[in-house]
Amino acid sequence: MAIRSIVKHPDPILREKAMVVTKFNANLHKLLDDMAETMYDADGVGLAAPQVGISKRVIVMDCGDGLIEVVNPEIVAFEGEQFDYPEGCLSIPGLRGDVRRHEWIKLRGQDRNGNEIELEANGLLSRCAQHEIDHLNGVLFIDVADKVYQVSPDEEGE
Repeated sequence: MAIRSIVKHPDPILREKAMVVTKFNANLHKLLDDMAETMYDADGVGLAAPQVGISKRVIVMDCGDGLIEVVNPEIVAFEGEQFDYPEGCLSIPGLRGDVRRHEWIKLRGQDRNGNEIELEANGLLSRCAQHEIDHLNGVLFIDVADKVYQVSPDEEGE
């Protein structure tokens, strides 16, 4: 495993629609392992492959209950109200924004071996998954935030 450099805005890869993964092999496994290590090293809760310079539909998340890897993720259902909550991004340090997201979603995708998976997420995990899937579509939180504001370096990890 290796810690990869996190791509920063305004790098153009962050605005591209990521490509569907069709090969489930050692290269994908290494990418997933590296993304997890990079996310943990940066004290993040989620990371999408474009954030490490790879235009593939791959995300990793850990909102406190262990690592979740999803290849080719898509939201197939959502319920309940939408809530505004401050978000930040490892690719846009120093900024936060109030973003309206669904409280509950159902996510479908594949695991690292190509097996179909389905996941129901609420709260922070739901928000994280929506944020990371936005990355796969070239959308950043600053594009969908009601308000964007600067934070000091000591507020970054909050």
